[in-house]
Amino acid sequence: MKTNTKSFLHKAFIAASALAIGAAGFTGCSSVKAEDAGEDEVITLTNVSYDPTRELYEAYNKVFAEHYKELTGRDVEITQSHGGSGKQALEVANGLEADVVTLALEYDVNAVRDAGLIEDGWVSEFPNDSAPYTSTIVFLVRKGNPKEIKDWDDLIKEGVGVITPNPKTSGGARWNYLAAWAYADKLYGGDEAQVKDFIKKLYQNVLVLDSGARGATTSFVENGQGDVLLAWENEAYLSIKDYPDDYEIITPSVSILAQPSVAIVDKVVDKRGTRDAATEYLNFLYSDEAQRIAGDNYYRPSNEAILKEYADTFDLNVNLVTIQQFGGWDEAQTKHFADGGVFDEIYEAK
Repeated sequence: MKTNTKSFLHKAFIAASALAIGAAGFTGCSSVKAEDAGEDEVITLTNVSYDPTRELYEAYNKVFAEHYKELTGRDVEITQSHGGSGKQALEVANGLEADVVTLALEYDVNAVRDAGLIEDGWVSEFPNDSAPYTSTIVFLVRKGNPKEIKDWDDLIKEGVGVITPNPKTSGGARWNYLAAWAYADKLYGGDEAQVKDFIKKLYQNVLVLDSGARGATTSFVENGQGDVLLAWENEAYLSIKDYPDDYEIITPSVSILAQPSVAIVDKVVDKRGTRDAATEYLNFLYSDEAQRIAGDNYYRPSNEAILKEYADTFDLNVNLVTIQQFGGWDEAQTKHFADGGVFDEIYEAK
């Protein structure tokens, strides 16, 4: 059964509001700012992230704590929060305190900015448009590829069950949708009526819209639903790592350069006195050590030299469109994912 998008969003908003009530307790805010605390007191940071970064930040946080201790002599502890990127942005905007956000796309960080929590110009604060690693969208299929899925046009065939998250709540789902749109746009020479029809047929084959990418992976891998999972590249590789005899990855002829974004939540760090620690937390993501942690967790390092070290893992020749080909995230969001946009127009809940 497919979820009802509007009903789901209403429930997500209620849940986010409820979380906001207790948000101060989440980060353990104190009346003493971190910058004024004694050197023997532990600095705490909260990183609100999206679904598939759990393993990445589990590894990174340990290395960063060691780095920060060596750099400053102070201990730091990081609390992680994960979920669908759009839902996570909504929760931060509604009061869930985060020192930093590491979300699936620029638009979700802008949602936090629009709530008055992040200053304008955040995208230029760190290198590569504040995207320390990238990814793309691939297909995860069952071993032997019994449905012979090779490209996007195979996903609209009768009898093919597709698993992808809900683009209303998941950043990864929006990348999935746009990658499919780019393929259809090329296939039909820009004829938007035919492109919409293609996307509509694809979503008619979607069996369930989970709220986030990790939930979609669970539906496909653990619950055995569907024939193909539209997945972040790193999610697909993690599934292969855990179940090498059960799944394989198909790289479509056209995909998209997915750029997860990072930002300091200015209003929170200024209140808590954690700006210096939060800034170093995001800066260190660009270090050689952290770039290799990203690569080891199947994210593409933004450092081109280090990315080449992973040429045996990633297909570095795949044809990747960019969000700029959709006019940037504001235009893409308005046209495709806002209430009354193309997704609402073509998606029919079952």
